[in-house]
Amino acid sequence: MRPLSFLLSASLLALAAGAAAQNSMPYPPPDTAPGSTVQVSARATPERIKQRQAEKITGNYEMSNGWYLRVRTGARHIDATIDKQGPMRLVRVSTYGFASGDGNVTMDFNRGRDGDDMLMTYVPDPRIAQRVALTSRMAQR
Repeated sequence: MRPLSFLLSASLLALAAGAAAQNSMPYPPPDTAPGSTVQVSARATPERIKQRQAEKITGNYEMSNGWYLRVRTGARHIDATIDKQGPMRLVRVSTYGFASGDGNVTMDFNRGRDGDDMLMTYVPDPRIAQRVALTSRMAQR
């Protein structure tokens, strides 16, 4: 009986530690791709973001881990600001998909039944093979 109570208390302790870690996640690092490198791709410049697409992307998002994300669109990119961090510039890689220059941060918009959901993935530490995925619903336009 004693090993069972020990196992139960250890499980609850691990669960509580995981819940506490959710609010202390590291922010995505700034884009680390050097500006003077040459990258070969299918298109020299990303396609322009159409007005209808910009309306679905631009706005404020409440992230699943408690962060607050503000997204502003440019002609071929978005500027995303999480909480009080500096803005990250992401370029368009698909109709509603954007990525940082180094590929460590991606955002996919126009998801879910109403198109108000967004999925963000990022690498919190490039030295560790880990990618964090966060979901969000549009808070306001």
